[in-house]
Amino acid sequence: MRAGVLHPDLSVGTETRRSPRLARGDVLVEVRTVGVCGSDTHYLRHGRIGDHVVDAPLVLGHEASGVIVAVGDGVSPNRVGERVSIEPQRPDPTTAETKRGDYHLCPHMEFYATPPIDGAFAEYVTIGADFAHPVPPEVSDEAAALFEPLCVGIAALRKAAVAAGDSILIAGAGPIGLMIAQVARASGLARIVISEPDEQRRQRATDFGASHAIAPGEDTDPVDAFVDASGVAAAVRDGMTRVRPGGHVVLVGMGSDTMELPVTLIQNRELVVTGVFRYSNTWPTALALVRTGAVDLDAMVTARFGLDELTDALNADLRPGNIKAVVYPGISEWRAADQQTGEARR
Repeated sequence: MRAGVLHPDLSVGTETRRSPRLARGDVLVEVRTVGVCGSDTHYLRHGRIGDHVVDAPLVLGHEASGVIVAVGDGVSPNRVGERVSIEPQRPDPTTAETKRGDYHLCPHMEFYATPPIDGAFAEYVTIGADFAHPVPPEVSDEAAALFEPLCVGIAALRKAAVAAGDSILIAGAGPIGLMIAQVARASGLARIVISEPDEQRRQRATDFGASHAIAPGEDTDPVDAFVDASGVAAAVRDGMTRVRPGGHVVLVGMGSDTMELPVTLIQNRELVVTGVFRYSNTWPTALALVRTGAVDLDAMVTARFGLDELTDALNADLRPGNIKAVVYPGISEWRAADQQTGEARR
């Protein structure tokens, strides 16, 4: 198969590799579409995220959809031909975290595109059958791939402990911030404020769930919860000041390993501060939100690339107006004129 590979010197190239072998309980998926995540670009530019270092060739990509083309022992052959959204996790079923339902926190987790585990910028991948979630015909391949970042938004809203009629402030109008805003709107929140320094991003935020979009530092009424999707220390500290006593603060964005926090404010207001690492038991909710039209994932795709254009795809976030880039591993390249029509050249 062909795969897009990031090397330790941070160069990217397309290589021919052996297709992955099926293990018991696995399915083999022919990958249709893969979304480009901020973690992918972070690995490209920095070679590491925290303790996870690219010290050997690595296939990036973890937001994926495809079609099951083969099954391992113990999996019904009737699943061949199924279109699926991939939950890119392999938890150890014996750990305490997995047994209590927090399988996303499993210390032995094998997660796509987290060194040394290869990801989905490849023509084929394997995954445990239970983590290949069927999708109906009305859900596009691109939307099915973007269930993964949508699940980050779902996990963030769960941690924010908000309900219909509540208010929320979100820092950052990138893909994750917009996912969170869409989930908040679908959850019936009365006021959804996005703080974002880029004017163009502020303007589009209302198309994806925000009721108000403000520049950092602008006044806003106190909110029930604050979710940071920026990773910027100043945004985190400012957002905390806007949360009502007893409210929740959820840290999602990737930024510095450490930052100063207003401890006295946290104590005096008894704020609940937590983080989101990954997600668990979120795919059924994602499917329901997309099938009902409560969340629009297709509208978030603004650029498409073939596998030989992977470097451009990973840098698409630098383009003005880009929201979400997707890669088609089975296609060599996209013609610029075909970005809107969906036609591709192999």
